[in-house]
Amino acid sequence: MVAGLARRFGDLDVAEEATAEAFVAAVQRWPCEGVPPNPGGWLATTAVRKAIDRLRRESQRDAKHQEARIVADDTPAEPTGPIEDDRLRLLFTCCHPALATEARVALTLRLLGGLTVPEIARAFLVQETTMARRITRAKAKIKAAHIPYRVPSAGDIQERLAGVLAVVYLVFNEGYLTGEDDNPVRVDLTDEAIRLGRLLRGLLPDNGEVAGLLALMLLTDARRPARVSRTGELVTLAEQDRGAWDRTLIAEGNALVRERIAAVAAGGDPPGRYQLQAAINAVHTEAPSARDTNWSTIVALYGRLALLDPSPIVRLNRAVAIAEVDGPGVGLAEVDRLAEALDGYHAFHATRADLLRRLGRGGESRTAYDRAIDLAGNPAERAYLARRRDQLAS
Repeated sequence: MVAGLARRFGDLDVAEEATAEAFVAAVQRWPCEGVPPNPGGWLATTAVRKAIDRLRRESQRDAKHQEARIVADDTPAEPTGPIEDDRLRLLFTCCHPALATEARVALTLRLLGGLTVPEIARAFLVQETTMARRITRAKAKIKAAHIPYRVPSAGDIQERLAGVLAVVYLVFNEGYLTGEDDNPVRVDLTDEAIRLGRLLRGLLPDNGEVAGLLALMLLTDARRPARVSRTGELVTLAEQDRGAWDRTLIAEGNALVRERIAAVAAGGDPPGRYQLQAAINAVHTEAPSARDTNWSTIVALYGRLALLDPSPIVRLNRAVAIAEVDGPGVGLAEVDRLAEALDGYHAFHATRADLLRRLGRGGESRTAYDRAIDLAGNPAERAYLARRRDQLAS
């Protein structure tokens, strides 16, 4: 609804507020009047009326009244470009080059992904107040710069693609193991991210990073049935029941990875970050058990990924793989180099706790587990970390 209203009215605030008001109206009226035969249509019509009312309230000028009468026309809009899905169109619209990259991603996560400011702040590893200001400034810049709400041209699509892919992946990650929610997994977000990935794949079938992102999400989502135990505790990759993995999704994801390997071998562009991450996940899913995992290949792939994206989180994941090849002592040394950058990241402390446990340093491991539990927002992760801590020798 936000995407459709943004296209129609050309104003993000109007789109958000009208959508919210429509849902409030539904909550107030449906319990008494009953759910309408077409709930989606009722909400859409109500939202349009709310938007028109807001435009009229904001200004008494004749031009505003005329604008409101024009947008009240329910005639379907004619196709105006290559993107026919409102949500995908909104992705590209928000990822305008006039905005800073982080602002593009944050704004789109808020408008299209429906993520809260705390969720987005956690994804960026920044404070909530910082993220709130970033989103507010992005909206203000769109309005002040008169950035048009239009279907992007083919050239615009290529220019904005990196930001769009980042948005889709962050939406997927927030759904796959949500930060703060009673449900450890938000299937609505993971399904929407994969749906958008498939739309992007149809739009740009020869783009390696589009294929790589879709493969990465498919291979990751394939493990979802084994990700959380019946008691609501996180199950790590090494402990998962691989028989519960979705083999259909794995086959589709692996086919995309093989396609990209063949394209690179035939002289295509070198793999980008999503293709490399998809390849890492393919190595995991191909192993019949955790002990059969080809960790040397994973270390090599993370090494290539670090050249493209030398972020602390990529280096942390590489350190985990190094620990499997060269031992927990070597891995811990790599992890400790990231202490300053990742002190506020729960997975950093969870990784340290596990490596310290394997080295027999129980007291230090317990301290690291406590820190990880304090920082973890997801209940499934907290339950897993608490159990591992409590298993330490006294």
